Amino acid sequence: MNLRVICKSKIHHGTVTGADPTYVGSIGIDRHLMDLTNIVPGEQVAVWNVTNGKRIETYAIPLPAMSCQIVVNGAAARHFQKGDCVIVAAFAVTDEAVTPRMIQIDQNNQLIRDLGSHDPDVESSAGPETFRALHDDRTPTGSASR
Repeated sequence: MNLRVICKSKIHHGTVTGADPTYVGSIGIDRHLMDLTNIVPGEQVAVWNVTNGKRIETYAIPLPAMSCQIVVNGAAARHFQKGDCVIVAAFAVTDEAVTPRMIQIDQNNQLIRDLGSHDPDVESSAGPETFRALHDDRTPTGSASR
């Protein structure tokens, strides 16, 4: 057996919509984005702040689906602020092949494209027009421009 740590999930270039140092840890992520990338509640994730270079590890908690929210909580909120660009990744320790589920999102945390996972669930939502069509009846909450 040859165990390796393999990237299994990635949300590329999300925008932090809030940072709450008084909340007890974690990163809250729009449930739809978690589902598209196969990140489950409580799963350990790495969060890389593209804006300032800070990196943390925490666990993911779901926020309302289609809310377009990414909120950093607890002590990590001291290193992240509303508007920061982030990458969220999750890894698996395995000796089997992994097809990662990776997506790129825009500054409003809406899906731009699948980054090669070739997953039918992601592909059916791919493209800003398709993803935005799912949001027609809602105004994004907590979105911030970069």
